[in-house]
Amino acid sequence: MTDDASTTPPPKIDTTVPHSARIWNYWLGGKDNYPVDREAGDAFRETFPGIEDLAKASRHFLARAVRYLAGEAGVRQFLDIGTGLPTVDNTHEVAQRVDPSCRIVYVDNDPLVLVHANALLTSTPEGVTTYIEADLRDPETIFAKARQVLNFDEPIALTLMQMTGHIPSTEEAYGIVRSLMAELPSGSYLAFNDSADTNPQNLEATGQYNDSGAEPYHLRSPAELAGFFDGLELVEPGVVSISHWRPEPSPFGPPPEVDALGGVARKP
Repeated sequence: MTDDASTTPPPKIDTTVPHSARIWNYWLGGKDNYPVDREAGDAFRETFPGIEDLAKASRHFLARAVRYLAGEAGVRQFLDIGTGLPTVDNTHEVAQRVDPSCRIVYVDNDPLVLVHANALLTSTPEGVTTYIEADLRDPETIFAKARQVLNFDEPIALTLMQMTGHIPSTEEAYGIVRSLMAELPSGSYLAFNDSADTNPQNLEATGQYNDSGAEPYHLRSPAELAGFFDGLELVEPGVVSISHWRPEPSPFGPPPEVDALGGVARKP
């Protein structure tokens, strides 16, 4: 990717309104964003200085979860919905380092992600990666295309990272996740995280962001976030601050908590 990617917008991309995936990319130090995104990201960070730590913790949680799933759990198929813009340690890179035969299907509906989808398709020769342009709310399209790549007779790991806040109704969000898991065979997994409503600064910053004209994001309580795992078998340590989910050893002690909760759970 060249520096031009951040200044010359590809077709279909609205650069007059901030977009969550591009702001997330900005917080992670990426270049796939525009002035409107950087302005919104800076305003959010001014109100909630911890947002960059949260964004990085979410990315690291994804990597640890995928490493666990491909390693200890032995999963070889991944359905990554809400992929976001390519960065370091994408799902296929982490999984295929464990086993090169892993198969990964990425799903997103952001036109900028589609532009850079080739960066997500650098599979090992033994494995497969592919990209589906579809919305979280359209499981029929997702599964019709995913079945062309994934074997639904074998376990599949569904990853949903910082996605369900785009759904205003908690009950609707639960219904979407349950309908996705219902299509997956026994022995499949859900790896999930989202931001909690536990930090007043985050609540204020999110409210300001929602007033900016961007697609609103909805924070939920710890109990509501834990509800996404109902009916599934949680892997230890359960639903926790994502920085505390199986953290890597560090000479500096345990990582600080962030205001996002997540976990990994198995479908019986």
